[in-house]
Formats: sequence, C-alpha cells, structure tokens
Amino acid sequence: MAEIDNATRRTVIMGVGAGGLAAVLAACGGSGETTAAPAGDGQSSAPAAETSAPAAESSAPAADGALAATADIPEGGGKIFEAQKVVVTQPSAGQFKAFNAMCTHKGCPVGSVEGGSIVCPCHNSKFSISDGSVQGGPATQPLAEVKINVSGDQITLA
Repeated sequence: MAEIDNATRRTVIMGVGAGGLAAVLAACGGSGETTAAPAGDGQSSAPAAETSAPAAESSAPAADGALAATADIPEGGGKIFEAQKVVVTQPSAGQFKAFNAMCTHKGCPVGSVEGGSIVCPCHNSKFSISDGSVQGGPATQPLAEVKINVSGDQITLA
C-alpha cells in the first residue's frame, strides 16, 4: 500500500508542480492573458484567467493602406494596433500622434490607452498620449515617436 501511495503522491506533486510552473511562466509572458497548463491527461480543469485591462485591438491596415480613420481614434485617448506595434493617439481635437507600442521598460506591448496615458500592463508604466514621455515608472525612457500621415480622414504610417 505504501508503494501505491508514494507513486500517487509523486504523480500529484509532478502534475501540480508542472501546472503551477506553466501558469507562472504564462503570467510573465506579457500578453495580458494567462492560461492553465494542461493536466496530465491533456485536459485543463482551470479556465484562462481574464484581464481587467481593455484588450488592445489588432487591426490590419485597410485595403487602401490606411491604418485607421481619424474617427476611430478618440479625442483624449488612442488605439493600439498590435500587428503594426504602434499606438495612435489624439491628445486634442484634430492632433494625431503615433508611438512605438512596446514598453521601454521590459519590451512588453502596451495594453490600453486611458486617462490621457498609454499603459503597459506588465509593470504599470504609463506614457503621455501627447509626446510619449514617461508619466509613471518603472520605465525611464519615453516611447519612440512613429511617423504618420493624416490625409483627409485617413491615417497611414509614413
């Protein structure tokens, strides 16, 4: 009986250990989403964790090459384009800016634009929607500006 108990304990410890490690590693991945590792039978008993930050949109450029319509970028806010690794903001009416969407602290993709800031979900660094400057650390370097063209109601990468 002791032999069966030891084997069962090892199986449970190994299953929990591997699942726990995978969950910790997934949480550090910077994508803002975590998923549970499959159990020994390939089935996961825990659902993926949900994030509280708004999801970034991954919009591909329109067929005409436009990144976005000016109406898509809220005044005082912005929109993240994951595929292009760029965040476009509108600090004031009719003024559009674009920045590299990778945080200068550890290279995580920024996750939201809220309250006049571009926010990185990994360590909560915040950057100005006006000039990309650091509003709150741990980041110490600003987001790099990205050149865009605004023509009529269309925004394109320069």
